[in-house]
Amino acid sequence: MPAPAPRTSLLPDPVRRLAAWCAVVLLVTGVAAVGVWLCVVFKTAVTPVLLALLGTALLGPLHRWLVRMRLNRSLAAALTCLAVVAVVGGATYVVVAALIETGDQIVGALKRAGESLAEHFGAAGTSLQDLAANAKELLAKFGGTAASGVISGISVVGEMLATALLALLLIFFFLRDSHRAAGALRSLAPRSAGDTVEAIARRAYQAVEGFMRGTTFIAAIDAVCITVGLLVLRVPGAVGLGALVFVGAYVPYLGAFISGAVAVLVALADRGWVIGLWALGVVLAVQVLEGHVLQPLIQSRTVQMHPAAVLLALTAGASVAGILGMLLAVPLTAAAFGVLSELRTRYGSPATGPGGPAAAGDG
Repeated sequence: MPAPAPRTSLLPDPVRRLAAWCAVVLLVTGVAAVGVWLCVVFKTAVTPVLLALLGTALLGPLHRWLVRMRLNRSLAAALTCLAVVAVVGGATYVVVAALIETGDQIVGALKRAGESLAEHFGAAGTSLQDLAANAKELLAKFGGTAASGVISGISVVGEMLATALLALLLIFFFLRDSHRAAGALRSLAPRSAGDTVEAIARRAYQAVEGFMRGTTFIAAIDAVCITVGLLVLRVPGAVGLGALVFVGAYVPYLGAFISGAVAVLVALADRGWVIGLWALGVVLAVQVLEGHVLQPLIQSRTVQMHPAAVLLALTAGASVAGILGMLLAVPLTAAAFGVLSELRTRYGSPATGPGGPAAAGDG
């Protein structure tokens, strides 16, 4: 009896593979869109959790060191949180005090820079001149609007304080119970996928941890170098500009560009073209040091992201959650790259080499 003829598909194999990949992309995009929508809807609860995860990633080494010093895990977590309050509170006081003390000088220097640019480049510098000239008026109008809506302002401040307090409490619990995280993930995942889920979570957390530690260290180095350079050049508001550089470093590329441009404009307006060019040289030298030495050296073990991916992540984060979204976008993208790297390692096709298929065929 002749064997039945094999059924032929209506579509060739390349088209079927393309259709399968399109279905996967649509499914992943739909799940991601639903996830973002849920995060926006429940942002009051999601924001403290994300901030606590970033804080835990940054403070994990200190907590582990305290535990190795034979301190109780709860006591170590409490001391770590107290250290956070002291450091963040002190840094906030220094930054705010420096900006308040030198704010008039910076605004005045920006105004003079706008006038100089408008004088040399005509209409090209008018917008900057108008912005700098009206900076105090805009701030006064903003203050008047805030004063007219005291209840709204109090609710915003109260929400920020509640978010910070909840994030701090979550940091305490995350640090204290960090040794149970793997077991909790395994209990939630199917038994056959426990190892995969744990490996993916570890890779994502390591990426975020490396990004936070590296960014903080690099931001401190950038701020110190630029502050020292501006102090040597006797640029007014050097400490405040250095504080601005430190804060802006947490928004990659864009923050460094804006803070560096402000420093150069202040030097240009207050000390003239020569000092302005020297300040530009200091900023560029620090950026070259960061891009070619600090980034490869400090963040060599973390997920390396292309600048285009970083800029797209910043744009998406700003469109979803404003400034907070810009701050959270890059570490979350680093976590996503870590997950993709782990999945590629586990499920990607094996490379041809001593242990690959080609070697096996040769035997």
